[in-house]
Amino acid sequence: MKVWIRSCLAATAFLVVSAPACWADRSSDEERGTGDPVPVASAQSGSQEGITAFVGVNVVPMDSERILPDHTVIIRSGRIVEVGPASQVQVPSGANLIDGAGKYLIPGLAEMHGHMPGGEMEEVVMFLYVANGITTVRGMLGQDGHLALREKANRGEILAPTLYMAGPSFNGNTVRSPEEAVERVRRQRTQGWDLIKIHPGLTREAYDAMAVTAQQEGMRFAGHVPEAVGLRHALEMGQETFDHLDGYIAYLDAQERPIDEARLEEAVRLTREAGAWVVPTQVLWQVGIIGLGDAEGMRALPEMRYWPRENIPGTVEGVEGWVRRQSARAEAASANPEAARQWADNRMRLLKALSDGGVRILLGTDSPQIFSVPGFSLHREMAAMVEAGMTPYQVLHSGTRNVGEYFSRMDTFGTVATGRRADLILLNRNPLEDVSHVADRVGVMVRGRWIPESEIQARLEDIAQRFSGS
Repeated sequence: MKVWIRSCLAATAFLVVSAPACWADRSSDEERGTGDPVPVASAQSGSQEGITAFVGVNVVPMDSERILPDHTVIIRSGRIVEVGPASQVQVPSGANLIDGAGKYLIPGLAEMHGHMPGGEMEEVVMFLYVANGITTVRGMLGQDGHLALREKANRGEILAPTLYMAGPSFNGNTVRSPEEAVERVRRQRTQGWDLIKIHPGLTREAYDAMAVTAQQEGMRFAGHVPEAVGLRHALEMGQETFDHLDGYIAYLDAQERPIDEARLEEAVRLTREAGAWVVPTQVLWQVGIIGLGDAEGMRALPEMRYWPRENIPGTVEGVEGWVRRQSARAEAASANPEAARQWADNRMRLLKALSDGGVRILLGTDSPQIFSVPGFSLHREMAAMVEAGMTPYQVLHSGTRNVGEYFSRMDTFGTVATGRRADLILLNRNPLEDVSHVADRVGVMVRGRWIPESEIQARLEDIAQRFSGS
């Protein structure tokens, strides 16, 4: 049995509350109650309508591995309107000035495999993303209320990243025939979803009907690789992103044995030639699927302060229970540290090979699942990607410029350049030296709105206090 292909079957065991269940088609569910969301601060330094200037800053444009020292960046109406040497750029009268001396300005990051909550957690999760410098999120499992959330976020009615949303999942429970696949694609196109989410369980015939119709309708499709389809055929049919690397592990038959380098080279070549993208989600799968993580230790992570306490024990039990319920292969890996480490090492080797081979990588974590607190999980993911052998620049590229290229049909962002959406992070230290420096912020800008770190920390503390007695 292919554990990696079937892994989504068990995902509901460790999904935290407010995250949609992996297999569930939630398109007809009632929206959750509202509760008391953390309010958007009434005071802000700068706004979408005003003018902001980062003065004398070191710009990390992410168009190449370089730094532009002592530059000024002008923001107006949510867009970057000028970038140039501080000595040559005239700052408009009345602009909100942000001293960038000795600081580093980078594009905002993206979570390319996130899940959107509903109800009282909605604005909390949106803020947790922003607080960590995440200014774009691709939601990967649609449910009732998500299209409305996207519109509120993207219009600036709530403090949130720019959202792009996949519709309710295509899987073996929701699509049982090619005809159902065709109808579902057309319905999601009419409803206004940005892309199609693929889960395990689709037959090859249904998958092909989905793929052909999606291309006719101008919709991209992304996610898992159904076992009946396989990696090679999914690449041939135009699947645009492959999330979690599970389809590659199955193709390489590399759950327990070392990777065959010739077959790995072939997989990399096929992916590069197809122009597909890969979202690795390394930390999620190492902790929750392979079972290498210390559940009690993960429960004590500092960021768990910002998640409802009643969900944390369930998360621990979900991780441990997942291993117990899996096939003999997964149980053997859990019981045999050497086999489990081989599994993890294969994923690291695979990511390094894909990156070195010219395959475009997209940063994502599948938050909020198994200790992946939205926003915070992305920093752990970046560290894991460096551990796999990617450079800090390559990792940052996967969460900035690559994301802008992926969404280039919809907007212009992902680099620090004139005309780009003003999604930015101001840092105290150079992120090209160490990706951990991305967490050492001066503040975050979302579509031209500046949120200083003092406000971020105050609002995080409010969230922690809110959940301290839950």
